[in-house]
Amino acid sequence: MNAVFKLTSASMHFGRPSHAVRALSDVTLTIHPGERVALVGANGCGKSTLLRLLHGLATPTTGQAQSAPALRQAMLFQKPHLMRSSVQVNIALGLWLRGRSWTEAKVQALAALARVGLSDLAQRSARKLSGGQMQRVALARAWALNPQVLLLDEPTASLDPHAKREVEALITEFAAQPGGTTLVFASHNLGQVKRLANRVIYLEHGCVLADLPAEDFFGGSLLQTQYPAAHLFVKGELV
Repeated sequence: MNAVFKLTSASMHFGRPSHAVRALSDVTLTIHPGERVALVGANGCGKSTLLRLLHGLATPTTGQAQSAPALRQAMLFQKPHLMRSSVQVNIALGLWLRGRSWTEAKVQALAALARVGLSDLAQRSARKLSGGQMQRVALARAWALNPQVLLLDEPTASLDPHAKREVEALITEFAAQPGGTTLVFASHNLGQVKRLANRVIYLEHGCVLADLPAEDFFGGSLLQTQYPAAHLFVKGELV
């Protein structure tokens, strides 16, 4: 499969069949290596569910979800889960679970922390960090695993402007590294989408209503004439 992910008529429903909630409806899309894909839309439109489906944390109720064989991927959530241990141990454990020796894992954890500018916090309790520092630790943990695909669910939503810039800069750096990490991220921040994405997917009520190169999504005329709902969303006028 010459793609990172491929969904074919994928739908997801939660709850009993008689009272099922539709989270995704008949989604068909392909994501190729090196793309930087933004998922946008109002709360509850299906962005997080789609990310979980791509990451293998959920399976479609109907349809198919395929990923490239032996794909290395990592996912960052809006509020990263960090254990009650040091920052270094939080990163090293993932490497150890992947088969590295504990000594090697700790050394590589320090290298990952240096990459995100947090070497001085290696022995700090991970749960006593600021929100921005936690996200940078989560990025370091992902980078240490050398993922081919990085999935992010509103990675800067709860951060102050300075922390947002720091995390965005790291995401940009990861995407630009040799080999080209594929990014798929959900964001309400359209400025961030403009800065990070080269492709934008707009969802509404679990359906993909627009899937365009970023320049066309924000370009105006094509969106306005062919994708009116997405156009209203970009203008901030969607009810």
